[in-house]
Amino acid sequence: MAYDFNGLKKQLAGVEDWFKKELQQVRTGQASPAILDGVKVEVYGAPMGIKELAAITIEGARTIRITPWDKTQTKEIEKAITIANLGLSVVVDDAGLRINFPELTGERRTAIAKVAKDKLEDAKKQVRQHRDVIVRDLQTKEKDGAMGKDDAFRAKNDTQKLVDDCNKKLEADFAKKEKEILG
Repeated sequence: MAYDFNGLKKQLAGVEDWFKKELQQVRTGQASPAILDGVKVEVYGAPMGIKELAAITIEGARTIRITPWDKTQTKEIEKAITIANLGLSVVVDDAGLRINFPELTGERRTAIAKVAKDKLEDAKKQVRQHRDVIVRDLQTKEKDGAMGKDDAFRAKNDTQKLVDDCNKKLEADFAKKEKEILG
């Protein structure tokens, strides 16, 4: 009896996507609008993303320009970015906001790399949780007689292979980001 791994594959792909998005929000020395994705601005009585309130463009290697469509929201956007504590400097001018990415010190780079490592551990924990659900399901099926011991053993090995492949992809993404952070 073959076990259906489609659900597990989708869950593992979801973890990989989540991890990539989390790494995009980890700041390096380069300007990246993705760092603002998690920032919510309280506008019109509801939290909204900056992308919904303004045009975001990259001005230079370490500068982002935010041009609000409604100029009255400039102060609220500035406040939200400041509260988010991303280590960015915000300058308000006639056109909107200019976000400067300061040069990273060696100590700050190490701290940022540690944050990325923590996100890797969170992703691996999610992968383990998904694996454990499948293993428990296989054990239940084996115990109930719905699956033979050999089939259950093979399915557990296949599950572990999928998990190992996913972990290798996560490690590769982390190594790439760590190299980018540490320069």
